[in-house]
Amino acid sequence: MQHAVGAPLPPPQRPAAGWTHGAPHPSSHPAGPHAGPPAGPPRRRAPRTRRRPRRRLRARAGARLERTAPQHAQRPPSRETTGHIQLPPGGPVPVPAPPPAAAPTDTGSTTLAVLLIGPAGAGKTTVAKHWARHRRVPTAHISLDDVREWVCSGFADPQSGWNEQSEAQYRLARRTCGFAARNFLANGISCIVDDAVFPDRPVVGLGGWKRHVGPGLLPVVILPGLEIVLERNAQRSGNRRLSDEEVARIHGRMAGWYGSGLPIIDNSQYDVPTTARVLDEVLARSIASPPAW
Repeated sequence: MQHAVGAPLPPPQRPAAGWTHGAPHPSSHPAGPHAGPPAGPPRRRAPRTRRRPRRRLRARAGARLERTAPQHAQRPPSRETTGHIQLPPGGPVPVPAPPPAAAPTDTGSTTLAVLLIGPAGAGKTTVAKHWARHRRVPTAHISLDDVREWVCSGFADPQSGWNEQSEAQYRLARRTCGFAARNFLANGISCIVDDAVFPDRPVVGLGGWKRHVGPGLLPVVILPGLEIVLERNAQRSGNRRLSDEEVARIHGRMAGWYGSGLPIIDNSQYDVPTTARVLDEVLARSIASPPAW
């Protein structure tokens, strides 16, 4: 049928394939003069296939990528990207070169490994920190007591009696300090370790430190008078503070270092900066003439 005015209407547009939500139902509007041809029979939907779980699909997709991706051999971390330096085997710390003649009592530009020995209350930890902070080259301070107290649960406090467990933890802390010293030195950083080494105990004496660090380790004994040690020990707290009897016993055992050939500093009348300066002078002489130990 034609209209009185104009051309015949175009056939109604069909919705795009796959979009059915906006399409009018044939029975939703009454047929009128502008209605299009009747819709055909409804299409049968294809039977729904069983969907696989997403996890399984992702796993299979990942497996395909692994099969198709090129396999590269793993390379060790480079020194430029990670700063990793391989520790040399054996005794890695040689005896340092003597300081220049212009500064025979100054070691500020020399990479050193120092072992500071002394009884509880001698001030070795305080002196070691001060000496390390005021050097011109990077220097690390390693306290054996701090490393030993890394053990939190099951810590064997020597104050409650020296036994096999406390001995084992002490040896473990010493090996850890030795490895840390070697690691610092291999990266060009000096280090100073403080420890209470007893001359009458060769089993855990200087031989262990030489084995862990190397022959270039420079031992120095700091040994003030007994009255000074007792006074400084009274200012300590926690498990670092010992009884007067224990301090006197340790101080008496430390007296065995006299006659050992190791350099000894009596800092009874020195403050911390003065003791650190004397320590540097002693180390300069030890470099020029290493002690036999």
